[in-house]
Amino acid sequence: MASILIVEDETAINELIKRNLQLVGHHCVSVYNGKAAVDELGRHAYDLVILDIMLPELDGFEVFKQQSETPTIFLTARSSLSDRIKGFSMGADDYLTKPFEMLELLARVEAVLRRTQKTNSCFESGDVLVDFNSRQVFYKGVPVECTPKEFELLEVLVNNRNIALSRDKLLELAWGYDYEGDSRTIDVHIQKLRKKLGWEDMIKTVYKLGYRLEVKG
Repeated sequence: MASILIVEDETAINELIKRNLQLVGHHCVSVYNGKAAVDELGRHAYDLVILDIMLPELDGFEVFKQQSETPTIFLTARSSLSDRIKGFSMGADDYLTKPFEMLELLARVEAVLRRTQKTNSCFESGDVLVDFNSRQVFYKGVPVECTPKEFELLEVLVNNRNIALSRDKLLELAWGYDYEGDSRTIDVHIQKLRKKLGWEDMIKTVYKLGYRLEVKG
């Protein structure tokens, strides 16, 4: 679980991001203007900031200049090349333009956290331990042999836990945008993961859609 500060002045977007990040297990705090963001970052340490650029009182670039030691994803409607170059040249970790797909934001969040949090590179639930750095999986302390695609599918499920994903979305995230095969290959890989990890009750089938990894707590 990571501690994430969301700085976004549009209440609906802020709450949507917060709700989805909480679903996958993160602790989130929301603020709605640049000054509040600087104050909050001065009081508390965060693992990641999701930072809009066009903010009241202080814009996102100014907030970042004052607190650039915290990993940051810029989230903004400003899609010009000059804005993106400015954000990255200042040291931002990623940049996502509105409108965006929530699953893409979640994937980018997990990617930044993996790069910046070496101590939080594992996922553990019950008898299963997944080490994303070494790409190893353990069941009751015993190594589990997973194919590269099984591991990538497992990583997608873990990073989007408690979220229902269609077969097509799972293919897109685990196989890549250019995959042109049968989406039912997901069913085969899911069955193998269920058997190998004892997750028959955790990887839920979502009727007429796909699958959801259900993690409590």
